[in-house]
Amino acid sequence: MRVSRLYTTAPLTTGKTIVLDDDNAHYVRTVLRLKKDTDIILFNGSGGEYLGSISEVSRKAVLIDIKHWIDRSAESPLIVTLGLGISRGDRMDFTVQKAVELGVNHITPLMTEHCVVQLKGEKRPQRLLHWQKIAQHASEQSGRTIVPPLTNIHHLQYWVSLQQGLKVFLDPYATTSLAELSPLNGQVTLLTGPEGGFADQERELAKAAGFIPVSMGKRILRTETASLAALAAVQMLWGDFAAPPYPR
Repeated sequence: MRVSRLYTTAPLTTGKTIVLDDDNAHYVRTVLRLKKDTDIILFNGSGGEYLGSISEVSRKAVLIDIKHWIDRSAESPLIVTLGLGISRGDRMDFTVQKAVELGVNHITPLMTEHCVVQLKGEKRPQRLLHWQKIAQHASEQSGRTIVPPLTNIHHLQYWVSLQQGLKVFLDPYATTSLAELSPLNGQVTLLTGPEGGFADQERELAKAAGFIPVSMGKRILRTETASLAALAAVQMLWGDFAAPPYPR
């Protein structure tokens, strides 16, 4: 029987009992419908995970007894940063979820010229929290022991100037392929556009910041397809899809 996994910000120590926060307690009690004495795996991003047992499930509290620590990691040796042009609704949600499953380490939502979505005022932190929750649940489901952070929403011009490692942006007009490149210090930064792609001046801006335009083949891919295809490709070339793994 599959054991449910849960991310928590609480300190985890073998032999201790923790009280789940309200969101996690609701999830255990109402969504998963777990009962007393059910095993559950907890992780908090500090390394490895903990096997626990539910000692109380009530409306007042959900308590977990921590049994022991498990030394396990599902992280790729390749460090991948994703700059993601903001797309509409489910497309963005889907891309964030699958990017986490494919081993991305950092995600930055980017405002670009062709972004259809305009996030102003309170919508920005609300949307960022929404995407971070998606990343959390994707980490729980995929067996990762960290939750990749989503950094603040940035404009493209600011973000490209900060990046390191091999820097590539997905461009249907490019002639270079990923297979012709190599990561720098085990790091790759991927830049993908929104539904409308990049404006000409944005392509030039990215190239001036050291980004290499890369083609994903002869077909035009949707924004969510391009991002995930690129992530799968770099993991195959240099990450933990490869055999042997790319050395850090």
